[in-house]
Amino acid sequence: MLETADLHTYYGVSHVLQGVSLAVGAGEVVGLLGRNGMGKTTLIRSIIGFTPPRRGRVHFKGVDITRWPPFRAVRHGMGLVPQGRRVFPSLTVRENLEVARRTAPTASASWTIERVSALFPRLRERARNRADKLSGGEQQMLAIARALMTNPDLLLMDEPTEGLAPLLVREVGRAIGELKRQGLSILLVEQNLPLALSVVDRVHILSRGQIVHSCTPAELAADDAVKSRYLGV
Repeated sequence: MLETADLHTYYGVSHVLQGVSLAVGAGEVVGLLGRNGMGKTTLIRSIIGFTPPRRGRVHFKGVDITRWPPFRAVRHGMGLVPQGRRVFPSLTVRENLEVARRTAPTASASWTIERVSALFPRLRERARNRADKLSGGEQQMLAIARALMTNPDLLLMDEPTEGLAPLLVREVGRAIGELKRQGLSILLVEQNLPLALSVVDRVHILSRGQIVHSCTPAELAADDAVKSRYLGV
């Protein structure tokens, strides 16, 4: 579904990503872990086109999309749940969803307002409320639902539980688990280690712009040395 090959991304003269290669298979949830400032968000931005890599390639569904503008990547089937939610504050919940609507190739596979509301019932209750009147947890649900309305084949999720209370973390984890059961491919950037290990199929750890460790969730859960060295837990 997705393959990055030797990505090198810069901010000015700052060399942030230093040769990152990874893959996400069809129906697979891959976790990207690491301390703050290690390049995780930059990798998401490089994949979708906000900050194109200076070197390396991004292939999505067999097509080289390196340096495509983000709107073109989305039209090709890539969805984004950005760090910080970034919902449209002056629009209602329903308007946030409507503005992102993209028809899937097959109607039976389409995410609709009714379908995302079934995943997040709270959004149905708040459909007429402006996004800036929602709680942080409700805004995160809306950010995920808005990304689903583009009917993606691959979902990039950047810190979806950041700043959420434990109850809402579990709700987001439940939703990710449901998306996994439905066969959606996901690249998940996440600081909450227990949640990440509960939903991902494989894990990569990013440190100083490089992937320094790759393993299964069970292997990472049992490796205290790696967790202490790279994740601070």
